[in-house]
Amino acid sequence: TGTPTFLVKWLRQVDFDLRRLSGDVLATPDDITDYRVDSGDPIPILYQSGYLTIKGYDKETGFYVLGFPNEEVEYGFLKDLVPACIAHPEQKSEFYAGKFIGELIRGDVDGFMARLRAFFADMPYELSDKTERHYQTMFYLVFKLMGQLVQAEHRSARGRADAVVVVRGTVYVFEFKLAESATAEDALRQIDEKGYLIPFTAGERKVVKVGAEFSAAERTLSRWVVA
Repeated sequence: TGTPTFLVKWLRQVDFDLRRLSGDVLATPDDITDYRVDSGDPIPILYQSGYLTIKGYDKETGFYVLGFPNEEVEYGFLKDLVPACIAHPEQKSEFYAGKFIGELIRGDVDGFMARLRAFFADMPYELSDKTERHYQTMFYLVFKLMGQLVQAEHRSARGRADAVVVVRGTVYVFEFKLAESATAEDALRQIDEKGYLIPFTAGERKVVKVGAEFSAAERTLSRWVVA
C-alpha cells in the first residue's frame, strides 16, 4: 500500500546509492534471505517487502537477478522517498514533473539548473552530505520521477558520464564536480576528453553538454557552464 516509514528513514541513514536500482540487481541466496535491518544493505528488505522481485537466476555464478516488478511499483517507491529528501514536502511539485522537463524541452538549461539548485538547497541539513555521488543520486531521482529517459553514469568506451538525459530531439550530457576540488570547466573538459558525446553524435539529435559544480559548504549547486 506504500513504502513503509521505517524503510524510508533507513534509506536516508545508510550509505546506499539509489542508482543501483536502475538496472538488474545481483544478489546471492544469502542476500535475499538476510532479515537483519542493521546489515546496512537494503536489498534484502526491498526484496522481502515486495519492491524487488526475482527476474532470473544464473546457474554458473549462483546469483539471482532482482528488479522492480513493474514501472508502477518503481514509481511509487521513488515518489515516497521525495518527502523525506526535501524540507517542505508540500512544495515538492515545484521541483519535479513538467516544470523540470519543460525547461529542457525549451532549451532553457539555465532555468532548469536554477530549479535544480533550489531542489538541493531545500534538503534538510542533516540529510545532505558532501559526496559527489549524493548529488548524482538525487539528480537521478528527480528524472526517474518525471518518467523521462535518464541514464546515470552512462558508459562509453573511455569512461562514464555522470548523467545523460534524452528529451525529444535533444541529448543533455551532464558531468558534476565538487567545487572544492574541481570546476564546471573541468567537468566540460572531461566530457570532451573522455568522449562522452561520441555515442550520441550519430543521427540528427542535438547534443548539449553541461558542467556543474556542487558546493559542499553551501550544499547545493554553486555554478554551471553550458556548451
